[in-house]
Amino acid sequence: MLQKEALDQFIRAALAEDIGSGDHSTLASIPAGATGTARLKIKEEGVLAGMEVAEAVFRLLDPNTDFIPFKKDGESMQPGEIAFEVTAGVRTLLSAERLVLNCMQRMSGIATLTRTYTDRLKGYHTRVLDTRKTTPNFRMLEKEAVRIGGGVNHRIGLYDMIMLKDNHIDFSGGIIPAVERVVAYLKENKLDLKIEVEARNIEDVQEILKVGQVHRIMLDNFRPEQIAPALALINGKYETEASGGITIENVEAYAKTGVDYVSVGAIIHHAVSLDLSLKAVLHPSA
Repeated sequence: MLQKEALDQFIRAALAEDIGSGDHSTLASIPAGATGTARLKIKEEGVLAGMEVAEAVFRLLDPNTDFIPFKKDGESMQPGEIAFEVTAGVRTLLSAERLVLNCMQRMSGIATLTRTYTDRLKGYHTRVLDTRKTTPNFRMLEKEAVRIGGGVNHRIGLYDMIMLKDNHIDFSGGIIPAVERVVAYLKENKLDLKIEVEARNIEDVQEILKVGQVHRIMLDNFRPEQIAPALALINGKYETEASGGITIENVEAYAKTGVDYVSVGAIIHHAVSLDLSLKAVLHPSA
């Protein structure tokens, strides 16, 4: 669930970017007191995402907005369906239109691609993780779309989890000194953060097991047939994650190994926005 304060901050910044000194097309053509109704029309099959965001955009511009949802985030959608109906000041509807569509189209595309992966893993223990390969300043909504699509959010940023990847390890002089420094840092700063360490080969797995004190081991660029011996060594002591080169074609092969997670950056950066439109509801003149 999105945090209201963070969502409001995002919406204000996005509206400021788009409206600037004023939506002059709307200000020039629409009387200040005019009210109207519009509907979000679905034009492409997929998984709906962004309903909460859409309502928040309209309500921030017009607290008296009447927002009627006909579908929920995470539901399948078909062309011709209506996701919601909104009644508000016409100026609000027109000024909010592009932001609402940009968010919902992008989020629905991510949720749809994520659902494709999670459907492949039905019946398996393995879960799909997202990554930090996100659009700057849009990460919150992209990761929410992953969650809506059935995926699991990895760390949100650099602040909420320790992840020692190849460059951290190499700059630190190896896995053991890197982990030991992290453990000391967390203790000194009274931080309760989980530690994940990347392993590039089976020897790295052995080094991680030797030093211990971690929560998850990332098996980076391990082929499915290389995962099994690594899992046998780890023997359930730590969570495991496969990363690198995982696609919709081979994700099931990784799941068959029993690895806990597969991280797939593509569910965000390869997702294609879906087609939605916001159309005015016109009433015949009396």
